[in-house]
Amino acid sequence: MHQDVKSILISEEEIENKCKELGQILTDHYKDSDKQLILVALLKGSVPFLARLIKYIDLDIQYDFMDVSSYAGTETTRDIKILKDLDRSIVDANILLVEDIVDTGHTIQAIIRMLHNKGANDVKVVTLLDKPSRREVEVYAEFIGFEIPNLFVIGFGLDFDERYRQLPYVGILKDELYM
Repeated sequence: MHQDVKSILISEEEIENKCKELGQILTDHYKDSDKQLILVALLKGSVPFLARLIKYIDLDIQYDFMDVSSYAGTETTRDIKILKDLDRSIVDANILLVEDIVDTGHTIQAIIRMLHNKGANDVKVVTLLDKPSRREVEVYAEFIGFEIPNLFVIGFGLDFDERYRQLPYVGILKDELYM
C-alpha cells in the first residue's frame, strides 16, 4: 500500500469484477440500438476506468474525450471550464458519459446539457464511483460501479493535486495530507 493511503476502499480485483459486470450490463442495454454508441470519457480521472470497461463491452463502440475542470484541491469550484472538446460530431448518437466519480453533480449536469445541445440522441452516465451524500444538483448515473460514503478517495484515476492517479485501487487519503 502507498504510504499516503490510510486504507484501501476498493481493491483492484473488485474494480476488475465490477468493470466486467458493467460491461455486460451495457452490452445488454445498447445491443438492440440502431444508433452509434460513443463513450465520452472525462479526462483525466476516467481514463483507467474507460480502459478497463471497454474490454467488456461487446459492441461496435467509438470513444472520445473531453477535458473539463471544476476542482481545486479537494473542493469543487462549481465553475466548469471546457479545456478540450470532442473531436467529432455526436448528432443522433447515443452517448455514454464515462466518469470516475459523481460527487456534487455540477460537472455531470453541465456536460449532459452540452451533449444534448450538440445533438446527441441520448445521454446516459456510467461511473465507477457514486457519492450521493455530496450531491448538490438533481443528477444521477444510470450505471454505477460502487456507491461510496463521503470520503476523500484517490487512485484508479482519482487524484489529489494530480498525484496518486496511478494506484491500481481506490484508497482513502490520509487526512493530514489534505486538511
